[in-house]
Amino acid sequence: MRTIFCVTTLLLSAGTAFATGGIWCSTEDAAVKFEVEAGVTRGMGGPTFNFRGDLEILGRPVDDGLRKSVFEDSNLTQYWLDGKELRLLVYREHEVANTYSSVELTILTKVSEEGVYDGRYSLAIYDGTAAADKDGKPVELTGKVSCGAE
Repeated sequence: MRTIFCVTTLLLSAGTAFATGGIWCSTEDAAVKFEVEAGVTRGMGGPTFNFRGDLEILGRPVDDGLRKSVFEDSNLTQYWLDGKELRLLVYREHEVANTYSSVELTILTKVSEEGVYDGRYSLAIYDGTAAADKDGKPVELTGKVSCGAE
């Protein structure tokens, strides 16, 4: 009986050493609607896993390929999480008729209370199919964002 108790205690304590948490951000305003989330390991530098998200640019036509973007692990290009800040950089390319366009979502937040991060997002839209009179400059959208971490 004592052996079973010791083994159970050992297994339960080992489980907390490999604990994971998560991060998530979302916003919905007149310009965009998005949600992103990922798991985060504790230790080993805190790498993310299972990153995913959805972005909708509300001002673009419904049939526009840039209106909606789905994000996965490879789209989270940078992230920073400590007790004071949560920062994410998400990038996704779209190819339409051999022309490349992309969206780049930057999220910069500071902790407002434990586990809650508030700040701003910036969305750069590089539309390769747009008219050449824009000189290749991206459309920039900004707004407020709320995030969480555990």
